[in-house]
Amino acid sequence: MKIQGYVLSVILFLILFAGACIRRDVPQNITENSAQTETLSVNEYPVNRKNVTINGVDYLQTDAPVGNFGGTLINSTIGEGPKTFNPFNSKDATSSTLSDIMYDGLVTIDPVTGEYIPKLAKSFEVNGNDYIIHLRHGLKWSDGKPITADDVYFTWKNIILDGFGNTSTRDSIAVEGKLPTVQKLDNYTVKFTTPKPFAPFLASLSTPIAPKHVFEPAVKKGKEFFDTFMSTNIKPNELVISGAFKLTEYVPAQRAVYKRNPNYYVINSKGKKLPYLDKLVYLIVGDVNNEVLKFEGGELDVIGVRGTDVPRFRERQKKDDFSLGNLGPDTGTMYLSVNINDRKNKEGKPYVDPIKQKWFSDKNFRTAVDYALDRENMVYNVANGFAKPLFTPESLNSIFLNKSLRPYPRNLEKSKELLEKSGFYTDDKGRLFDKEGNRVEFTLMTNAGNTEREAIGVMVKQDLEDLGMKVNFKPIEFNSLVNKLLSTYDWDMVIMGLTGSPLEPNGGKNVWMSNGALHMFNQRGQDEYNIGVLPWEKELDYLFENGATALTFDKRKKYYDRYQEIIYNEKPMIYLYSPLRITAIRNKFKNIYPTSLGGVIHNIEEIYIDKEDKNGNP
Repeated sequence: MKIQGYVLSVILFLILFAGACIRRDVPQNITENSAQTETLSVNEYPVNRKNVTINGVDYLQTDAPVGNFGGTLINSTIGEGPKTFNPFNSKDATSSTLSDIMYDGLVTIDPVTGEYIPKLAKSFEVNGNDYIIHLRHGLKWSDGKPITADDVYFTWKNIILDGFGNTSTRDSIAVEGKLPTVQKLDNYTVKFTTPKPFAPFLASLSTPIAPKHVFEPAVKKGKEFFDTFMSTNIKPNELVISGAFKLTEYVPAQRAVYKRNPNYYVINSKGKKLPYLDKLVYLIVGDVNNEVLKFEGGELDVIGVRGTDVPRFRERQKKDDFSLGNLGPDTGTMYLSVNINDRKNKEGKPYVDPIKQKWFSDKNFRTAVDYALDRENMVYNVANGFAKPLFTPESLNSIFLNKSLRPYPRNLEKSKELLEKSGFYTDDKGRLFDKEGNRVEFTLMTNAGNTEREAIGVMVKQDLEDLGMKVNFKPIEFNSLVNKLLSTYDWDMVIMGLTGSPLEPNGGKNVWMSNGALHMFNQRGQDEYNIGVLPWEKELDYLFENGATALTFDKRKKYYDRYQEIIYNEKPMIYLYSPLRITAIRNKFKNIYPTSLGGVIHNIEEIYIDKEDKNGNP
């Protein structure tokens, strides 16, 4: 799981349960609005891809209708842009999106069923604890060198398992502190062995594979060098990739431009190499309002639409050539988090002001904050009704959602009772103080440019000030905010989002495990491992260790129900609402098969431009 900038990435579930268990219902209070947005084609995605060997090369052949070659699709990202193009260093969704475009994994998710299907792998076998991967023969990196088992072994052994870059993948596959092993069987066969049966391991094999001949010199120079390897200053011609598109130009705060990879291994039914598009462009648009203006001005081809903007887009649709689509509940989550960290930095200075830390570590205080939040108001005034209040870490379309955790309305009297239990009081001016006489004042942050979160921040500030708290709301640049959350730990409260999966909670292990790389509400550095772990944090460790090794859905759900119950009760992260995913895309693009799991352009290599579109675009 990664901090959500503006896009989603998905870590998914064991093949046995995926197709049968996906929930496709829409919450009742958003059905009326959402029905009016379903104008995108809902044709069934032609998932019957097959392996085809031509002149010794194992291609993946698609059954999607044959299209025209050429043209450009322009997408967007908000904020200041990526921090890296190294997929193994990325800690935010924007960097992951712009780097993962260039690198395929061994497997990928079927966007309809949720099953895992081969990608760089031609096939795979699961035998107990062993995962045997058979690579496609004849595939090449963009520089012409062959893709072999050496690349897979190096990626897993020397980057992931040895702890280079972002360790989220490694953290998520550890079982009782033990990591899987990887073995090269021959030039095109690799075997992974987990310490014990481990249901989510197949999901981790969607991790990108690195070209050994490019990454090995950086690994040999050590972790400090690797952390800066393939920064956004890299020359595009130095990149060696396996994906459908390769970066050709990056202009900070403006755009990232990709061109089609002529060595890509996906072909159409006539044997022609895909992708169809010549270029893929991501404009860095600064904020959501600017993004909307660029779409309306014809500068963007696809956009995620906030609920509050849906009426505007419906009206615009009458005179513009695009379609709106409702993809169902978002797989990510929006939350308010409280910093309960009680430790000190190397200079002996507390990460959090000790006075504030006493408030934040008080369960009554956190619960009072929760009951003061008017989620219904957020749903209708920020999301325009295209959302539903959320109270657990699992998204509303998760097959592991704990339905016994009941929602509740705003209750200021309940909040005040809880605060009084912990000695808080208000003066004759309605200002809140703790029992030592300290005015309750703190800073609430979110990422600047995301107008949805900024609007939520304004409402949270108002809700908490109804309790007499003084809230200093401060949106800051996204990368700076991530640095505070994961490196300097100097923050009070934050409104953020996380990527998620409706099919596999283990993808969030790095958030909930006490030593997880995204355990932001009580983040620990490498030199603070296992220090000051709270009893309920220890139980979360236990639940995620055992949930991953239980091999039936019912057994796993018991563990994951309990983890949600802990977060529901302890409230280190207070969940706000789950929005619908509404997307707009130009009608000139064909082979568009929107799904709740994949989104609208999940099959980017198959998408093409209709030469007969009414705008006359090529």
